[in-house]
Amino acid sequence: MRVSPIQEVLASLTMRFIKAITFVDLPIRKKFKIFSGGVLFWFAVLFLIAAGTLLSINSKSALIVGTLLPQGHVVQTIDTELRALRGELNELSGPSEATGVTRSFELAKRHIAAVNGSLGALDLGGLGEESVGEQARALVSAMAALTQRFNSLAERTDTGAVGNLDELRTAVSEAIAASDRLSDSITKLSIATNARIGTLVRYALGLAVAVLVLAAGLQLLFTKWIANSIADPVGSIIDQIHTLGTGDVDLSNKILITSKDDIGVLSTEFNHLMESIHKMTMFKRVIEEDDSLEDVYSRLGKVFQEVGIHEYMIYDVPTGGSKMKAVYPQLLPEQGIACDAAILDNCNLCKAKKTAHTISSTAYPDRCKMFARGHEREHVCLPMLVGGNAGGVVQFMFEKPGDDRDAVDIIHKKVLEASQYVKESQSVIEAKRLMGTLRDSALNDSLTGLRNRRFLQEYAENLVAGALRRGKCTALIMCDIDYFKQVNDTHGHTTGDAILKETANIIGKSIRTADLLIRFGGEEFLAVLLDVKEGESIAVAEKIRQNVEKAKFKLPEGILQKTISLGVSEFPTDTKMFWQAIKFADVALYKAKESGRNRSIRFTPEMWTGGEHF
Repeated sequence: MRVSPIQEVLASLTMRFIKAITFVDLPIRKKFKIFSGGVLFWFAVLFLIAAGTLLSINSKSALIVGTLLPQGHVVQTIDTELRALRGELNELSGPSEATGVTRSFELAKRHIAAVNGSLGALDLGGLGEESVGEQARALVSAMAALTQRFNSLAERTDTGAVGNLDELRTAVSEAIAASDRLSDSITKLSIATNARIGTLVRYALGLAVAVLVLAAGLQLLFTKWIANSIADPVGSIIDQIHTLGTGDVDLSNKILITSKDDIGVLSTEFNHLMESIHKMTMFKRVIEEDDSLEDVYSRLGKVFQEVGIHEYMIYDVPTGGSKMKAVYPQLLPEQGIACDAAILDNCNLCKAKKTAHTISSTAYPDRCKMFARGHEREHVCLPMLVGGNAGGVVQFMFEKPGDDRDAVDIIHKKVLEASQYVKESQSVIEAKRLMGTLRDSALNDSLTGLRNRRFLQEYAENLVAGALRRGKCTALIMCDIDYFKQVNDTHGHTTGDAILKETANIIGKSIRTADLLIRFGGEEFLAVLLDVKEGESIAVAEKIRQNVEKAKFKLPEGILQKTISLGVSEFPTDTKMFWQAIKFADVALYKAKESGRNRSIRFTPEMWTGGEHF
């Protein structure tokens, strides 16, 4: 289903709103502080509701208990006295003695005085209600009129004054009516106040329940959102860690970044870590499949450039050797290494090689005295540990950062990333060195150190292809020490081995360093001269013969001199088949032995009888 642009905008705004109200992008510590503040806010709201309700109930209860009830009691007292006053006035209306009339007047006077005394306790303000105030003031007015009539009547105590009692009774009735109305108003006000208290309690309870439900709902909702923003990425990280335990790195299961808080930062960093581990894993797999150490060093160089290090040098230290060699990148003849060239002949002059520790001029200037570019470059040298020892050194060079600490931090960051690849490659370098050593032991003669016949069998095809591609001639000189068996029989095998080693040394010095010298078997050696001109191989063979003849082998019992016989053929001049050319050289060798030994003979076609097959 296709989503419209408006729906996308609404969805985006909704997510932003949710993130805003749930504090998704805030740091976790601040997020929970705000969350705790929100909880306290709702508690404060409930407290204010409860406190406001209690204060209002207290004020209204105080109105009833402290004011309305006393005022009602006063009104009741006034009403009682007024009704008693009316009874005394009724007594005066009948025939009575003078003494009785006087007594009734005194009692009535007392009742009026009691009423007037109680009137002083009335709240003429009406207790906040205008109707109550009006009734109270009306009662006071009625009592004032009643008191005035009674006083006028009391001044005339003769029997004729009794006839004026009707007006006084009327005033008393009016006062009683005012008192009843005031009592009714106070009663109604008490009932209304009680009703208000009930309504307030109901409203407060409803509001408290609503606030509690709202707070609980928001808390549950926020807790779920916040918990999911933490639990989901953490769960994904745990799953990825379990995956890493199996040795597999699946970059398709990257952790989804849904926030910018601590968990978002953690997820981002973990994704970067997974990418780094994946890169390291793939790098190691690739270099494990490389054929040679040169390929490994080349890939390391490319990685350094990807990291941002463009000036570097990889030095190789052969196992058990004292020399070191700059192997990558290859230097032109006019270029030189950044260190004193003496380290190439004595690797222990290199501090990183000697100590097997990282040497950095950024950490301690001029720490390495062999670095020759200290005035213009900073350097960091990492030892490559092979078999527990420094089997090589990786040197990084940078422009001097001066006092710029940020530039120094960038250098350290680049070196740290590059060092991870160096560490990953160390085990591969060690394995390839070991395989190279084993391979060399299988392809080299253990006595003389020369290549053996097996080497020739493996690399003959490459030799042939190279010679044919270049259109050059390859000379094959088969050499055999004359009467070598007598040396073993007379002087022993130890002397014979010494003669073989020295003869190999003489032959090797008689040919070029680019040529190959192979111990073909027993006392036979095969010299393979690459890219020679036709016919010049016999001169090289003669040079070998003369050098051997002149040599004096020192023995405990004296000096021994030996001779050597040589047979020469050329490929592809004599034959298009390489191994047949070797056979032709062997045929010429036997011809030399048959001709009296200590001579060099060039193969000719008539020497070949054709009775042997290859």
